[in-house]
Amino acid sequence: MIPRKALIAAIATAAALSGCKSEGDIVIEQGVGITALRSVCPAVGVPDYTGDITLFSPETARTADALDLSATITNVRSQCDDSGDQVYSTATFDVIALRRNTQGARTVELPYFSTVVRGGTAVIAKRVGTVTLTFADGEARAKASGTAGAYVDRAAATLPQDIRERITRRRKAGEDDAAVDPLSLPEVRTAVARASFEMLIGFQLTDAQLAYNATR
Repeated sequence: MIPRKALIAAIATAAALSGCKSEGDIVIEQGVGITALRSVCPAVGVPDYTGDITLFSPETARTADALDLSATITNVRSQCDDSGDQVYSTATFDVIALRRNTQGARTVELPYFSTVVRGGTAVIAKRVGTVTLTFADGEARAKASGTAGAYVDRAAATLPQDIRERITRRRKAGEDDAAVDPLSLPEVRTAVARASFEMLIGFQLTDAQLAYNATR
């Protein structure tokens, strides 16, 4: 399971929602002129502290001269099929690795996870995969690709009609709630969070590796 600290940080920085606009999307217009598109497709991202992995030799060392290999998840791309009752989102990503000792050919397998998170905190599905990196003799750099996929129930990712109406209703100056942002209301925030899903991808780290990433 993703460490809570990393997961919370990921939600805070997860930024734009991914996927394509289609029927059932909602455009939230705020008084300052900001427009945000909400989609039934899950947001796709990499939680803080999980997008890098560093291997040492010996494993317990943490000095620069003991650094064996480092790798980074990058170029995350997503596609979403929201045409059915089950919304299917796929993601592809690259892993770029550097090793210190370039003598001899070498193959390294690095584990990664993909999770589906609802409402920012509830992990409802998780899978662990492996990406294989192959270094040629004399080469310091290797690159590989990984994939992930997830299903999200369309009904669960759709805002209730009454909440949609409260968010999108045009307000006129002088009305009691004209100056009230509907997204600031607890019941609206709760409904939006409950209908929000994310697919998060990162390296499956040990506690020691996570701590190293968080403090370096």
